[in-house]
Amino acid sequence: MNAHAGEFDHKDTRRFKHTRIGIWDLYEERQSLARKRVSSILQTYAPIIYSVPLLVRMFKDVLSIKRCSILLPAFLVVEVLASLIPAVSLWYSGQFLRLVESAMEARTVDTTVLVYFAAAHVICAVALRFLRYSRDCITPPLSLYIKQFYDERTLLSAAPLDLPAFQTLHRSHAAHELGLGLAYWYTSAIWDTIETLTDIAMMLIRLFSQLLVLSTVMWEQQDGLLLVVLSFLQSLFPWDSKGKEAVRSLVWAATTTNRDFICMQGLRGLIAGPLYRQELVAGNLSEHISARFREASQRIGHDAVEFPELRRFRSFKDCLSITFIIQETMYVLPQIVFALRVVENPMTTPLSLASFIFIKQAFNPSSNTDSSTSKMLSTLASRLSRTRDLYEIENIRNEVVDGTEPFPENQQSLANGISVEFRNVSFQYPGRDRCALRNVSFKIEAGQLCVVVGVNGSGKSTILKLISRIYDPTVGTILIDGRDIKTLKLADLRAAMSILFQDYSQFPLSMRENIGLGNPPLAHDDDKVREAARLGGAEDFVDELPEGFDTYLTRPVYDYYGDLPEGTTTLFGHPVDFSPLNLINDARISGDLGIQISRGQVQRLAISRTFMRSLVSETESSAGMLLFDEPSASLDPMAEHDLFERLRKLRGNKTMIFSTHRFGNLTQHADLILYIDETVQEEGTHDELMKKGGEYARIWNLQAKPFI
Repeated sequence: MNAHAGEFDHKDTRRFKHTRIGIWDLYEERQSLARKRVSSILQTYAPIIYSVPLLVRMFKDVLSIKRCSILLPAFLVVEVLASLIPAVSLWYSGQFLRLVESAMEARTVDTTVLVYFAAAHVICAVALRFLRYSRDCITPPLSLYIKQFYDERTLLSAAPLDLPAFQTLHRSHAAHELGLGLAYWYTSAIWDTIETLTDIAMMLIRLFSQLLVLSTVMWEQQDGLLLVVLSFLQSLFPWDSKGKEAVRSLVWAATTTNRDFICMQGLRGLIAGPLYRQELVAGNLSEHISARFREASQRIGHDAVEFPELRRFRSFKDCLSITFIIQETMYVLPQIVFALRVVENPMTTPLSLASFIFIKQAFNPSSNTDSSTSKMLSTLASRLSRTRDLYEIENIRNEVVDGTEPFPENQQSLANGISVEFRNVSFQYPGRDRCALRNVSFKIEAGQLCVVVGVNGSGKSTILKLISRIYDPTVGTILIDGRDIKTLKLADLRAAMSILFQDYSQFPLSMRENIGLGNPPLAHDDDKVREAARLGGAEDFVDELPEGFDTYLTRPVYDYYGDLPEGTTTLFGHPVDFSPLNLINDARISGDLGIQISRGQVQRLAISRTFMRSLVSETESSAGMLLFDEPSASLDPMAEHDLFERLRKLRGNKTMIFSTHRFGNLTQHADLILYIDETVQEEGTHDELMKKGGEYARIWNLQAKPFI
C-alpha cells in the first residue's frame, strides 16, 4: 500500500504482478494464490424440434465466421471423442471381470492381464483429461469470435432503426438481448445455445455407447455385497471430473486504457440506449457510428472484449499432474484387491459381470442421467429463446418509409433556406388516446424565422419531430420546398437540417465526439469541434475538464477486481463497490468518474452539437434549416441572450424554427409566430398578434408584467 490509505497500489511491483492480457492490464498480488472451481448451473426448458430451422440458420452463420469454420468442427470432434472414452473404459472393466471369472475357475491370475487392465484404465483417464483440456483451449476463442460476430451484427441491425421501430424493439423480448449483447460482457446467446446442444448430444452418445458395451459383455451376471462395498469405496475419492481449476490470485484487479475499446463501449451504449435514439435518427448518425465502431474494432481485433471473457484464456494447471495419475491408480486399486480376494475364496463371492458394472455406475456421481437430462433440456428453453430474440432484431423494420427522391436538387440552394408547409396535418402518438396535433395547416417560407409558441403539451415539439420525419403524420401532408416530404430520401432530408430537441441527451462518449457527432463528416476536425463548442457556449467549461475535449463524464468500461487488501476504498482512482450484489459474480467498478456538470452545461453541449451541423465543410454545404426545441430552457438569462445573438448571426438566409413557451426578444424578431394548442390558434408577426389581443397577447403580457 502507498501513503494513501485505502488505495490499491497496483504500481508496487514488489507486491503486485502485472500481466498484459489483450487490451487489459491485470494486477495480481504475488504469492497469494487460490484455486477456484469452475462450474455452471442449467435452468429452464424448451422444445428442440420447433427450433430446428433457427438452429440450422444459426450453425450456417457460425460456420461462415472466419476461424470458426475450423474451431467449431474441432470442438465437436473433441467432445465426441471425450464422450466415447467412458464406453471404452467400461469395455476394459468388462474384460477385467472376465478375468475374475477365469480366476474363479482356474484359481490363477494372469498378472500381465491385470497390469494391462490397470494401465488401460489410467490411459483412458489421461486421454479424457487431455480432451477436456483441449476443449478448454478451443472454447474461449471460439465463443469470443462468435460473440464479436453477433455483437457487430446486432449493432449494425439496430443502428438504422427509426424511433417508432426502436420503441417497438424495446417493447419486445429482443430488447433484452440487445442490452445484454451490446452494453455488457455477457456470453453470446448463440454460444450458450451451441454449448447446451452439444452437452445434450454428448450425453446421448455416452448413454448409448455405454449401453452398447453393457449389452455385449455384462448382462448375465449377478450382484454381491462385497462388490457393493468395494464400489462404494471407489466413490470416496471425489474430485472434479473435468479437472479444471483456474489459478487466480486472491488479490487482483484489471483495467484498460485502450481508447478504441472505450469508444466502442460508448458507441454500444449509444446504440442500445433509448435516450439517444431520437438524436441518432434525426442526426443521420447510424452510418457514421457503424463505421466508427468497425474502424475501432478492426484496430483492436479479437481483443475487443470485456475482461471476464478474456479471463477464460487463463492457463490451467494440474491437468496431467503426478497427483492426478496417482489418484486414478488409487481408483482401480479396489478392483485389483477384489480380484485377489476372489482368487482366495471364489465361492463366497457370487458375483456377475453385470452386477459389478451396475453397482459401479450407481456409485458414480455422474451417472444420474435423468437429473442431468432434465437440467439440460430445461436450460435449452432460455438458450433458444435468447437466440430467437437475437435474430428477431434483424427482422424489425423501420416504420418511417424512406423516400426515393434526392434532396435538394442543388446543394447550394440550402444557403437560402427551406420552405415547410403543413396541410391539414393530424398526429397521434402510439398508445395515446388524444391527438397531439389536429388539422394543423400553415406555411413557413424559405429563410423565415418562425417561432412556435404554446403551453406545455400543446404540440410544439411534435411539429419539429414531424418536419424531421421522426414520425409521419397520422393524417395530412407535409411539403418541403413544395414536395411531399414522404417522397424525399430520409438521409438527404435530415442532412439538410440541424435539430436540437427538448429532451436532448449527453452521449456516453468523449466531449469531442459528443459535439462532433452533430456533423459526422467534420467530426475529426478539431478546429470545427472547438468552433462549435464556442458557438454553443461549451468551450470554457470543457477546457476545464480533466482531459479537456477527450474527457468522458462517465467511462463506458468497467474495471474488475478480486479480493482487495483490507481497507481498500479506491482502485484506479475510482471508489470500490463492496455491496453484496456486486460481489455475487465478478466484482466491478462502475464507469462513474465523479465528474459532474450542470443541466445548463449539458444543454450547452447539445447546442454545440447543433451548431456543428451548421458549419460548412469543403465538400458539403451547411444545413438549410435549423430547428430548436426549447433551446434555452436550462440557460441563465445571460447565456440565453448570448445564444440567441449567436443564432441570429449564424442564421444568414437559413430557415429557423423555434419551439418555446417563453416569449421575449425571440418572438419580437420572428417573421412568423404560430400559437399552437393542438391546432393553430393564431398566426402572424408579434405586432399583428399583439394588435389582435388574443391568447398570444394575453400570455405575452403575463410574462412581461414582472419586468414592467
